[in-house]
Amino acid sequence: MRTFDFSPLYRATVGFDRVADLMDRALSADLAQPTYPPYNIEKTAENGYRISIAVAGFGSDELSVDLKDGALIVTGRKTEEVEDKTFLHRGIATRAFERRFALADHMKVTGASHEDGMLNIDLVREVPEALKPRRIEISGGKAVEAQPVEAKSVEAKPAEAAEPVQA
Repeated sequence: MRTFDFSPLYRATVGFDRVADLMDRALSADLAQPTYPPYNIEKTAENGYRISIAVAGFGSDELSVDLKDGALIVTGRKTEEVEDKTFLHRGIATRAFERRFALADHMKVTGASHEDGMLNIDLVREVPEALKPRRIEISGGKAVEAQPVEAKSVEAKPAEAAEPVQA
């Protein structure tokens, strides 16, 4: 795999650190995220999204959802069971996990719910008014004719006259 060095990008730009970090993460060899637990990302509205994570075997008190530095971090830690059980087959994985999702600018987490073995995290994109596209109205008044600009000559006063420069 080819590796790219983004250090010239860091030196030549200001304020694009997050974009460069995202590109660096996407192209790095150690990006291989684990596949456990499986998840879905769905679009629920024009600016609404939902992340659904299959967390069978985990209770609400064993899960945590944190937002830190533009990343959504979901962790699950199973508490030790004190019961002495003998499993003939154990197919429900209850190992500890951590899932990270990089969030785009202006993404807000609006809530999380845990139901039927699924952890649902709702997100919404809230673009500030200053960044939303807007239409500039054009007034319907009379066109203003361009007036010619008169050239003014600047004359030096005798007292301020400079000595001629000899070449």
